[in-house]
Amino acid sequence: MIPDISNQIDALSKFVIPDERKIVLQPLVDYIQDKIVQNQEVRLNFICTHNSRRSHLSQIWAQTMAFNFGIQNVFCYSGGTQATALFSKVGETLANQGFQIQQLSEGKNPVYAVKYNEDEAALICFSKTFDNSFNPNSQFAAVMTCSAADEGCPFIVGAEKRLPIRYDDPKVFDGTDVVNEKYTEKSMEIGAEMYFVFSKIIK
Repeated sequence: MIPDISNQIDALSKFVIPDERKIVLQPLVDYIQDKIVQNQEVRLNFICTHNSRRSHLSQIWAQTMAFNFGIQNVFCYSGGTQATALFSKVGETLANQGFQIQQLSEGKNPVYAVKYNEDEAALICFSKTFDNSFNPNSQFAAVMTCSAADEGCPFIVGAEKRLPIRYDDPKVFDGTDVVNEKYTEKSMEIGAEMYFVFSKIIK
């Protein structure tokens, strides 16, 4: 693990997850555990409206925590009900937390490579719809990270499970004096919950 990310994980391990959130997260724990017991791949597609903020943070932290806890054959994806772009503040926040981020393309919807460990393949991140060919089309869990996508997409084609794990949108703080603080807080909140999820998995 990249040392700065290891330090972040040490901090995340001390977060206290409220009981009501543990109830929300338990179905994701159960889904992952069932797949591990059956010796099957774990495919998680984190879905939000624009695939620009929360879904990417969830995807990256989930993949990082799977590696941190040595959970094999976990593959994390993200998508939206529409494609926009990975918001620049998300990349900036993750870079400040230790992730190695390389921009691979220009344009309105740039592609980024995100690494949490020097010896692991980078996550390829860009905004896409949840049913984009880059994502799995069967045998995956659809993790709904925002209320709009959760309510607007009651059925996700190909998903074995549909798991609502909603997060408030840090977009509301864009252009304010506290934008950096709030994006960091949201990233840490999501990271702490993904830490909790994967800490519960028995290999």
